[in-house]
Amino acid sequence: MTVAYEDVPFSELLHRPAATTRRLDAVRALRLRRRDAGDLALMRIEQMERDATVVDFTSRLLAGLVRTENIDALRQALPEALPWVTFLPEGDVDTLLTELVDTARGAVALDNLAPIALLLTQWKHSAEIYADPALYAVLTREPDGDFGPVPMPEAAE
Repeated sequence: MTVAYEDVPFSELLHRPAATTRRLDAVRALRLRRRDAGDLALMRIEQMERDATVVDFTSRLLAGLVRTENIDALRQALPEALPWVTFLPEGDVDTLLTELVDTARGAVALDNLAPIALLLTQWKHSAEIYADPALYAVLTREPDGDFGPVPMPEAAE
C-alpha cells in the first residue's frame, strides 16, 4: 500500500528537484512545507485525475441513491462517514444530504472540491452547536440569538 503523502521542505525541491520528485514513486503526493506561506502539494497528474474520477463517481452515485428513494440507506450510512451527524436534528440530516448531493455535483462540474469541504465544515459546526446545550442556549436565545428564518431577498430591478 502506498503512503498517502510525505512531508518535504520546499527547499529540498528547489535544491534537488529530480531526487525529490522521484519520491513520488513511493507516495501519492509530497507535502511541501514552506516557512512563510501555506504548504503545497506535489503529485503526479495521473494521481490527480484518478482522485477526480473517484470523486466524480462518488458524487454521481450519491445523487443517484438519493433520486432512487434510497435515502434511508444513505441516512443509515451517513454516521459512519460523518460521526458528528448524530448530533443534528433529523430534519437537518435530510437537508445535509440534499445539500451535499447538489454541492458535490456542482463542485465536480467545476473541478473544484472546495465547496464540498466548506459545506461539510459548516454542517460540522452546526453539529458542534447542537452537541453543546450551553452553546445552543446562548445562540438561540432572543433577542441576541436566532431570529428565525430569513426572508428571501426581493429580486433586483
